[in-house]
Amino acid sequence: MLVEQIKQSELHEVAQIHKQVFARQRMSFEWLECNFNAFPRFLFYVISSEAEVGVEVGVEVETEILGYIIWSQKSGFRPQAIMELEQIAILPSHQGKGVGTQLIQDSLKLVKTQLKKQDSVLKHITVSTRVDNAAQRLYKKELGAVVEATITNLYSADEVFMVARNV
Repeated sequence: MLVEQIKQSELHEVAQIHKQVFARQRMSFEWLECNFNAFPRFLFYVISSEAEVGVEVGVEVETEILGYIIWSQKSGFRPQAIMELEQIAILPSHQGKGVGTQLIQDSLKLVKTQLKKQDSVLKHITVSTRVDNAAQRLYKKELGAVVEATITNLYSADEVFMVARNV
């Protein structure tokens, strides 16, 4: 699998993932496009699979986007950046197979590279999610994030605010 910065031509495919994963949200393409257009405040990456096809005629590589992640820089461009894992989505058919883990790990390296270009380093990471979202375990394992607060009835349910400090 390959993690790289999203290309504008991939927004429609990624919007289909957004629609599947976040059924309560609307205007998927527009939401993702405005995040794409806000670079470098928002850092937007996709994870793709590669499969060889047409072996008897010659090898071609076909890719499928399996998911995406959006990181946002909080409270301005600072020497020590606070990043929020704004949104992550993996195709339902690929959830629970390590795709999210790889997407977080590989995109975080790319985030740190981008921050270095801005003469900045990563200080903390924040993430919020529904209190009942099993992804909390992933955020704790991969980022070291811990629950700092619970906010009742914020979006569709109670929301936890997690922080990974000094990453």
